[in-house]
Amino acid sequence: MDPDAPTRAPQNFSEEGFYLREFHGRTLALAVARACRTGGLEIARVLENLEANQTGVLVLSGGPPAAPELAGLPRLGAGPEPLAARVWRGLQASPALVLELPAEDFVAGCHGLALTLGLRKLVWLDEGGGLQRADGSRTSFVDLEQIEELLALGDGERAPFLVEVERALRAGLPEINLCSPEGLGEELFSYAGSGTLFTRRRYLEVRELGLDDFSSADALISRGVEEGYLAPRNRAQRDEALAHASGAFVEGVSLAGVGALLRCGQAGEIACLYALTRFLGEGIGGHLVESLCERSWTRGDTALFACTTHARSAAFFERNGFERVAPDLLPDEKWRDYDNERRDRLICLRRPRGS
Repeated sequence: MDPDAPTRAPQNFSEEGFYLREFHGRTLALAVARACRTGGLEIARVLENLEANQTGVLVLSGGPPAAPELAGLPRLGAGPEPLAARVWRGLQASPALVLELPAEDFVAGCHGLALTLGLRKLVWLDEGGGLQRADGSRTSFVDLEQIEELLALGDGERAPFLVEVERALRAGLPEINLCSPEGLGEELFSYAGSGTLFTRRRYLEVRELGLDDFSSADALISRGVEEGYLAPRNRAQRDEALAHASGAFVEGVSLAGVGALLRCGQAGEIACLYALTRFLGEGIGGHLVESLCERSWTRGDTALFACTTHARSAAFFERNGFERVAPDLLPDEKWRDYDNERRDRLICLRRPRGS
């Protein structure tokens, strides 16, 4: 392979593959109420993909699952061993197990079980799908503070469920997803999702990438290239960006955005800035830019700049303290061996030190 060849999104790159890497070797809980009678084929497809990914799935049911695709899954029976040990042994024998819980206290029982087993994610299947705003649009991300606001507004039909979600998050369950059975794959395996993701707090941790973050960050950059927001980079340039990149992590774990701080003469350049669609509106990009600015000023850069071919991206940088400038006001090193055709289409933005 030519190390100087442009690195575009891999032919086999997919959002599903990105999330499957995140789930590899882990166990997910899937809560399926008996009233949930649709989406069996989609559930079966997702279970098949998770099995191939070596991801265990514990299907929690309030009785025999209505979906015929789940009827053949082995049941976890009673036994003298501790529940965690029985689940662990059961998942070694089968990639997916069904555990029936009392129907009268199903929601609280599912949350309690996920906490007892120390699972990171519980996915609720509900034919109504995720939460919706008054205008009918989907609410894709909700934290504890927002749950309290929803309860105060009196979301009657789903209030009991939201109360239990709040309790589970406060007790330590990291993530709860709510989606329709038909939307399960999109909720688990796409950046946009199909339902609602509940977490304890909206708090974002922005930090420099560690080695184990590189694969996820590289996948995000590939996605940005595929969508046309990021310029293709050869392998050496991609590695340089990853080595100097920071990530925005939701709950300190889930990578929601990435951005690199490169050196260009006496100035810094923000490159490969990309945030997941699901978290747009949560300030991911702004948090990343401020962190990169702080790093840039700390190391003594005289200015910080960014270049883009998209007016929407340029407007984002302008909202974050950058001003449009002529290309010749950027360091000469930026244009060494640069494609002139692309340069003619660039919008260049600059933020002076201390601003």
